Amino acid sequence: METTIQTNDANHPGGAAAAAHDSAFLRACRGEPVPYTPVWFMRQAGRALPEYRALREGTPMLETCTRPEQVVEITMQPVRRYGVDAAILYSDIMVPLKAIGVDLDIVPGTGPVVAHRVRELSDLDQLRPLEAADVPYVSAAVGEVVRTLGSTPLIGFTGAPFTLASYLVEGGPSRDHTATKALMYGAPDVWHELLARLARISANFLRVQVEAGASAVQLFDSWAGSLAPADYDAYVRPHSEAVLAEVGTLGVPRIHFGVGTGELLGSMAAAGADVVGVDWRVPLRDGIERVAGRAVQGNLDPALVFAPWEIIADKSRSILAAGRSAPGHIFNLGHGVLPTTDPDVLTRLVDFVHAESAR
Repeated sequence: METTIQTNDANHPGGAAAAAHDSAFLRACRGEPVPYTPVWFMRQAGRALPEYRALREGTPMLETCTRPEQVVEITMQPVRRYGVDAAILYSDIMVPLKAIGVDLDIVPGTGPVVAHRVRELSDLDQLRPLEAADVPYVSAAVGEVVRTLGSTPLIGFTGAPFTLASYLVEGGPSRDHTATKALMYGAPDVWHELLARLARISANFLRVQVEAGASAVQLFDSWAGSLAPADYDAYVRPHSEAVLAEVGTLGVPRIHFGVGTGELLGSMAAAGADVVGVDWRVPLRDGIERVAGRAVQGNLDPALVFAPWEIIADKSRSILAAGRSAPGHIFNLGHGVLPTTDPDVLTRLVDFVHAESAR
């Protein structure tokens, strides 16, 4: 496949985006009536599928993300296997940083590792603006996926400024984010400039995906749950707001998700999300109250899919019942699919959610 930028006109009545517009997933995002509760799974495209492992064998993660043919196939695998109501582009939150020249790699068993850690203003020179020409493989892959999906919508995504900042400051994954918080508190000028630059990069990366045909976007803030609410509001929320506001001009639903963010849900909703993801640590009814009128996504514990089917069905039924009090509900796990998940259980779960919610 030639890696040239191909855009999809969402306003064209014969286009794939027009066909996806009335899907159960996008209707739920907009808080409109749905024939059944739509379902997709975070990290559905990837590690739990044997066909994914076979395709990826011998190819580094970030290299795979630059190969449109592989991205299209991996993105489509869970749609074919599970019958989910939305696809999510196979990519990684570090792709836009790699594309602008940041010296980083994804190390198997460790995660993203950054060579030049951010400590002072001069360290931000590595963060130039992202342009569409930096990621032609993303535009090409999105365009082909959208054509292949037909009426099934595609979700684009990016990392939120805080999570990207944490990797850049820590140099890799961190349990306690000590260096991140030290910079945040001790050098607020560096911190806010860092997050402002990352916000522009994230917004531009989402724009590339939407202009190529993505019907919705998700902003991942994997590490925001490490923050106290007051610190989130002071040091992080304005920058996530900037990303979501920029995407809001594109007319697609915006999903905002973080891990361990139960105490932050109200602020995450106020940052401009149309849909707020609720992880499994918060009862969905409580999450719905905290996001004040937004649609919600979630929130089955990813580990519960290893339980006997009767338990999975009972927990899912309870989540569906709770979701009825929200303006819109998208069934999902409370975080990503675990690597050893049985794909057949997820297929069965999709069928169950559709049948149970259509009653």
